[in-house]
Amino acid sequence: MRFIDEAIVTVKAGDGGNGIASFRREKYVPRGGPDGGDGGTGGDIYVIAEDNTNTLVDYRYTRRYDAMRGENGHSRNCSGKGSDDVFLPVPVGTTVIDTETDEVLGDMTEIGQTFLIAKGGDGGLGNTHFKSSTNQAPRKATSGFEGELKVLKFELKVVADVGLIGLPNAGKSTFIRQVSAATPKVADYPFTTLVPNLGVVDIGRHRSFVMADIPGLIEGASEGAGLGIRFLKHVARTRRLLHIVDIQPLDGSDPVQNARIIFNELERFSPELANLPQILILNKIDQIVDADELNELCEHIIAELDWTGAVFRTSTLTGEGVDPVKYHLMNEIELERERELEFPEFAEAQRARFERLEIEVRRNTEAQREAYRAARKAQREGTDLPDDDSFDGEAFDDDDDGVEVIYAP
Repeated sequence: MRFIDEAIVTVKAGDGGNGIASFRREKYVPRGGPDGGDGGTGGDIYVIAEDNTNTLVDYRYTRRYDAMRGENGHSRNCSGKGSDDVFLPVPVGTTVIDTETDEVLGDMTEIGQTFLIAKGGDGGLGNTHFKSSTNQAPRKATSGFEGELKVLKFELKVVADVGLIGLPNAGKSTFIRQVSAATPKVADYPFTTLVPNLGVVDIGRHRSFVMADIPGLIEGASEGAGLGIRFLKHVARTRRLLHIVDIQPLDGSDPVQNARIIFNELERFSPELANLPQILILNKIDQIVDADELNELCEHIIAELDWTGAVFRTSTLTGEGVDPVKYHLMNEIELERERELEFPEFAEAQRARFERLEIEVRRNTEAQREAYRAARKAQREGTDLPDDDSFDGEAFDDDDDGVEVIYAP
């Protein structure tokens, strides 16, 4: 299916109905007085997070949504009927942003969560409201108020507890195939994975977490090279980063230097993202038969990186060492969730951290978009590109037609 991670929509809440000027007319009641009713309220527009949708593709074809206006008032002090509200379904993980102010209006993180994005106008007043001792037959009525008009951006981020990062061909896709039902494409060439993949890792009864396989990063990804800049934002909501390192790359490169490339790209793209807890996975241990040689190489990598966090050795091809990683991640995630429930101040700190990360990621992503658009404009006008050549023309699709993503059961 197509995975659309951004969409621009225009929403117009319903206008309020007009109040009317009316007078009671009945036999034997020559001076019945004013009886004009009020106008009905216009329809509100809401977004609602649903679990039966996982893309924003519908909003790429229908870009404007209008709620109905309220009915005008009626005689006999009858108010007009208010209009029905409009609900726009979005996937869990969607952020709603006002394009005019760049304000985040809502963050849809739970199924069923509902948020008002455009308020309908109130109805106008009928002439009954203007009756007084000195004006017993008012002919004044007011028009209904206009509903809110907004241009909004819907941003969808993959909602996962764990994000897989690493260079192309490090073994990320094979890892997620081992631990979940996801079946991303696996091949012996770089950039096999072109889109994010989600997999549910089932540990046991009522114990599971979601893992996201993010397309491989390369050097310069934080400045737009390759695919990294397009999908780095999808690890913005993860609790843990699983950094997979190929200990014996086919191209003969240094695994230590490869790991540092990822560290540097994360830091340059988003320091807040780089501070997320990371777990180091030394992968493809099946390629080294001699145990002493394997131990020596792994110890060398850990020492050169000055790594003090959790480390695991795995072979994603054979499945060796994968289960301990699963249980370690599950325990870490459960402990963190329990702390959030037990300590409100910790939960608040977590929420604030994710908010900072969201802002940082959005700002950096938009900066890269602007650089790409400026470069395309320069090419059209025949001017020179920026001296730093800090982007790859293939990295951004300015039309953002969407890409494919596989969601595992």
